[in-house]
Amino acid sequence: MPTALPTGLKATVTVPGSSANLGPGFDTLGIALGIYDTVEVETIPSGLEIEIFGEGADDLPRDSSHLVIKAIHSGLEVAGVEVPGLRVVCHNEIPQSRGLGSSASAAVAGVVAANTLAGSPLDAAALVQLSSAFEGHPDNAAASVLGGAVVSWTDVPVDGVTDTTYRAVGVQVHPSIRATAFVPDFHASTDAVRQVLPSHVTHTDARFNVSRTAVMTVAIQHHPELLWEGSRDRLHQPYRADVLPVTAEWVNHLRNRGFAAYLSGAGPTAMVLSTEPVPEKILDGARQAGLRVVDLDIAGPVSATLSRV
Repeated sequence: MPTALPTGLKATVTVPGSSANLGPGFDTLGIALGIYDTVEVETIPSGLEIEIFGEGADDLPRDSSHLVIKAIHSGLEVAGVEVPGLRVVCHNEIPQSRGLGSSASAAVAGVVAANTLAGSPLDAAALVQLSSAFEGHPDNAAASVLGGAVVSWTDVPVDGVTDTTYRAVGVQVHPSIRATAFVPDFHASTDAVRQVLPSHVTHTDARFNVSRTAVMTVAIQHHPELLWEGSRDRLHQPYRADVLPVTAEWVNHLRNRGFAAYLSGAGPTAMVLSTEPVPEKILDGARQAGLRVVDLDIAGPVSATLSRV
């Protein structure tokens, strides 16, 4: 039987956003970014109370369909505890549906909050597993859990095994690397953008991406001068260009000027990883075109505290 938690426990979780793929590492590479959602979860005598501030405050549901709530219940179940009721307050800085890991961060926040309320019985691998299950791939969620950069992969069910396993390892990021996000003012649906991808690719393109993914992992850790070469891709960005023309235009514009630009996740954000700041003239042009420009540090792992109220 689950253990009943008392009322008056409060978990406060600060979770970073993330950027996935980094060019060639489709559903594999991710990096945590210094833009954060903070979620406060308190056990109360009964019911469900939700408050949302910041990004998504006008659109996100305030009932059990909210992703944070789903993730909390998933974490509580795996941790073997239950609660009489919940009060959840979300302070969102991560733009919604822009390719900056807002959904993965919500899942991570909920799972980590549940784990914190339960006394932290779940390790990092379990947190990656539970939060990645909501996305169906571990790149964003693993980056938010572990911080820094990650290499992630999925073990699919075989030989009677029914559970999909999501795994990731951390990759240390060279201290000189910084991120600059070029964020359009429209949303992109991950599912919709995935629908334009072909079911098959050529052996030549597959080989190209394998090599550039290997280059990117080296570039991130030790050789940032290779970021431009390591961020080249043939498997997903060319196919998404027609449905994300503004993003494709800015990725090309930046790459033609020597910056390692790529489509962040499913977009529509264009991301640059670099060791030098993007020139102000380029940034001004992006702002005039209606893009929000955000300079971002590489973030550490999700953090959480437990208190009594």
